[in-house]
Amino acid sequence: MAKTGSDSKTASTRAKPPAKASVDGKTIRAPLTQNPHAIRDTREKVLEVAIGREVRAFRKKLGITVADLAVATDISLGMLSKIENGITSPSLTTLQALSRALGVPVTAFFRRFEEERSAVFVKAGEGLDVERRGTRAGHQYNLLGHIGSNTSGVVVEPYLITLTEDSDVFPTFQHEGMEFLYMLEGEVVYRHGSNLYPMKPGDSLFFDADAPHGPEQLTKLPMRYLSIICYPQNSAG
Repeated sequence: MAKTGSDSKTASTRAKPPAKASVDGKTIRAPLTQNPHAIRDTREKVLEVAIGREVRAFRKKLGITVADLAVATDISLGMLSKIENGITSPSLTTLQALSRALGVPVTAFFRRFEEERSAVFVKAGEGLDVERRGTRAGHQYNLLGHIGSNTSGVVVEPYLITLTEDSDVFPTFQHEGMEFLYMLEGEVVYRHGSNLYPMKPGDSLFFDADAPHGPEQLTKLPMRYLSIICYPQNSAG
């Protein structure tokens, strides 16, 4: 029997099983803490969440509890919890009470809501060639986009890296953050710490970039792969 619309909706919102990954031949399960398809239905809901985040941030900055803030504002614990979690829209009177107790102007609660969210579009072949440590070994780095200050607190640098007959190995990269590699063309034996990974088109490698890493053996050239590096926004990268 065909499912009704409500049945389909219920099925789509059921909890997904933990993701599987293979590490050193062993299958592990990693729980997903975020739904990549989740959306905030309305602009009003985004505003509620933004206000709640700001209230919580200012409260924690002062080092006070929700109970302390409740006493200072004469707002119930339940209401404050709903406000901080973006569940309800506080009235102007409530916002004024919060602003006096937290020592910030009412407009401070709307900061995240009014922040501009950036996007970078790069057409094929128009990435920016940049100099990195591997450039001296003949590695060509094409930066595919960059957003500096942002609301996530994380900087992500996506590169298209090309190695040719003029390239050499350079297995001594080491920097803060995490890195993800995805092979597009050619073959390489890639080192991470004391481990070697033979990589062909379609293979990927995700690792802690604080360990020494880099191409150990250029097996088949020309070679192209995506390198996506991410690190805390307050770090030099």
